[in-house]
Amino acid sequence: MSARSRHAASTASGPTGPAGAIGATHSSAPAVNASTWSVLRQPSYRGLWLCSAFYFIGNAMQSMAAAWMMVELTGSSLLAALVQTAVFMPMFLLVLPAGVLADTADRKRLLQWALLVQIVAGALLAVLAIGHRAGPATLLLLVFVCGCCTALLTPAWNSTINETLPREQLPAGITAIGISYNAARALGPALAGVVFAQVGGGWNYSFAVVGMLVMLWSIRRWPPRPHPPSRLPPERLWGGVLSALRFARHSKSVLAQLVRTVAYSGAGSGLWALLPAIGQSQLGLEASGFGLLMGCLGGGAIVAGLLIGRIRAHVALDTLVAVGCVLFAATMLVTAWSPWPWLAYPALMLAGAAWMAVMSTFNTATQTSAPPWVRARATALHTLCALGSFAIGSALWGALSDLFGLAAALSAGAVCMLAGVLLGRPFPLRMGQTPDVSPAAPREELTITDEPAPEAGPVAVEISYRIRADQARAFLAAAAQLKAPRRRDGATFWRLYRDLADPARYVERFIVTSWADYLRQRARGTQADLLIEARVRSFLKAGEAATMTHYLAER
Repeated sequence: MSARSRHAASTASGPTGPAGAIGATHSSAPAVNASTWSVLRQPSYRGLWLCSAFYFIGNAMQSMAAAWMMVELTGSSLLAALVQTAVFMPMFLLVLPAGVLADTADRKRLLQWALLVQIVAGALLAVLAIGHRAGPATLLLLVFVCGCCTALLTPAWNSTINETLPREQLPAGITAIGISYNAARALGPALAGVVFAQVGGGWNYSFAVVGMLVMLWSIRRWPPRPHPPSRLPPERLWGGVLSALRFARHSKSVLAQLVRTVAYSGAGSGLWALLPAIGQSQLGLEASGFGLLMGCLGGGAIVAGLLIGRIRAHVALDTLVAVGCVLFAATMLVTAWSPWPWLAYPALMLAGAAWMAVMSTFNTATQTSAPPWVRARATALHTLCALGSFAIGSALWGALSDLFGLAAALSAGAVCMLAGVLLGRPFPLRMGQTPDVSPAAPREELTITDEPAPEAGPVAVEISYRIRADQARAFLAAAAQLKAPRRRDGATFWRLYRDLADPARYVERFIVTSWADYLRQRARGTQADLLIEARVRSFLKAGEAATMTHYLAER
């Protein structure tokens, strides 16, 4: 043992530092009934929101133009489908590392560099397309580069725009972003079609570059806040990814949101993936009719976004999600078996509304449950779960449709969607409370005579408690609650031991990978964590103090 220290905490003293205000804030939570448009009264949020709308529309125009141009160039459905792969695959591969960078690096620099590279790639694509010099390989490559840039900037941009709002307006802010994105997804392809018909497909890429420039200007005008200064070296990329996965695994509320997102997105992807086949085979529609089907989904999403704040004020989250699952499943059954377009259109509006209401609820619950140090990574994990299950589910439902028919595949998807309601019991939804995400100073100062190097480790920490004998059962129940925050914030091992020589003495032991990771773990504690520690220490014998000891592994 090359590093060891002991220090005690008085049993009579309460939490110190920022946690002293716990009693005043424990009931605070994000408001769920705020008007969606009330957030636009915040000038910085309004500016970023409007500029991002131009960016979303430009991206949608670029994607549609690229797919249509690929069909014109090659006549290949496979290559046209690969355009969508080039757009979304980077998000699946890069969004979590991008979340780590957003939490640990200079977000303004990250956003600017990603946008600058995307502007160069988009401008090159526009010039080549207008000059009729863009071949299939060039088209896919440059669309893929633009997709990578979008993936890299998304978590940093999400955290930037959301930090412009007071916490109580965060749910409304997230919903407003969803409305903007869905409106762009409906408007962008329509505008791209008009541009394609009037002046040629290449000019769509020019409009996309304008959206990128507008986004770049907004970042310069309303830059993200710098991360708080730290004497610790920043987390490395792989370590940051592991920290995010560890946090999600041991944060009960965030894990519930992610599991429910995977189930809902995977089951619902069948309707989105099979919509072209529904329009052509089931409803007998032409291209314009298919566009109307997509418009109904987007229109329903926008309407739901306008009303979701008021709905959440009167409906429990799990009830809202259950209703959304039922409505979406009903639409899948209608489109599976009904040959009447007049029935499919309103059903798809309901499905779009359900999709928006449920997915925005999952996203909001995730972001409000993540403390600042991991918020961008939590958002990235939500995106990863949504896109990953959507991509896998789309392929699965497409294969089932080829094997067993369109109606059978959609019916199976509806059954899976309804089964997802059962996840509400083991994985209940909740919005994060203020103490859950508010950083708090550790209970005791760390006094180490010879502090190890940041990379030294592993480090074992032991906390000894001598408790009242008649309170052993209650103490064990309270101490068990320490496991989740210890593991969530960085510990790779946690266990509670009873001293066989002294039945009143218990030892909590946990291990972290390095000294730097241990210091990060201490800095990641929240007000809610201090409440748990205070509860555990309330069982100490009179005059006794909890004693902490540190051990450094010798190699």
